[in-house]
Amino acid sequence: MADDKAPVIHPALVQEADDRTGIDRLLAIMAALRDPQTGCPWDIEQDFASIAPYTIEEAHEVADAIAREAWDELPGELGDLLLQVVFHARMAEEAGLFAFADVVDKVTAKMIDRHPHIFGDESRDKSAEQQVRDWEAIKARERAAKAEKGVLDGVALGLPGLTRAVKLQNRAARVGFDWPGPEDVLVKLVEETRELVEARDSADHAHLTEEFGDLMFVMANLARHLKIDPEEALRGANAKFTRRFQSIEAALAAEGRRPEDSDLAEMDALWDRAKAAERA
Repeated sequence: MADDKAPVIHPALVQEADDRTGIDRLLAIMAALRDPQTGCPWDIEQDFASIAPYTIEEAHEVADAIAREAWDELPGELGDLLLQVVFHARMAEEAGLFAFADVVDKVTAKMIDRHPHIFGDESRDKSAEQQVRDWEAIKARERAAKAEKGVLDGVALGLPGLTRAVKLQNRAARVGFDWPGPEDVLVKLVEETRELVEARDSADHAHLTEEFGDLMFVMANLARHLKIDPEEALRGANAKFTRRFQSIEAALAAEGRRPEDSDLAEMDALWDRAKAAERA
């Protein structure tokens, strides 16, 4: 990370990094950055909690590059995400918790255990749907081994809200706690919308927030029943909004104006024009 006063890294650490290649070199670089005497002050100060938001951000940037089909950017974004894994592993090694090799060993063992039809004696002749069911059964056994007894145990708290809502609902659905179909969810959606309107007229902001959350949760459930990824759908809506608003800016710029020089009626008309152009 950039810093106003660039630290002086010990030449031996630099040489160690230069002498290695591939993942070994990256591990050596991270060790140099975290060296308490000669490392980067910013990197030294970090801990798991402070780095976690960057990890989430980098994962989203990978997804963004894929969504834009920016294949020339993807190697760099994947590298940034890999750096997050290396950073966490280095901090763990310093704390005596585990090392990067343990991370690799864990995921390697998991992939082998979860693919008995490839690495074991099970038949490979199965559908993708059957593989998903088998995968979930294996994960259920793994959760049981971790003493995760509740149906909802193990659903990560750090997931984006809509994604976590879908995962919670999927878990509950496996034991029969689910709406029969999307029509029932739509009825619930109307009910939650009505409750949100009622809460809006009250002075209780906490209650309004709660009702809005309930509405979002039902929307996630509707997406699940319609086999839609709500995060993907929202990303698409964000991209569409960005695209159309930029069309408004471009139209105004052609006249030497900016959005603040316009008004809602004019911008709404320009929005409709951009929408019609897209549909055409």
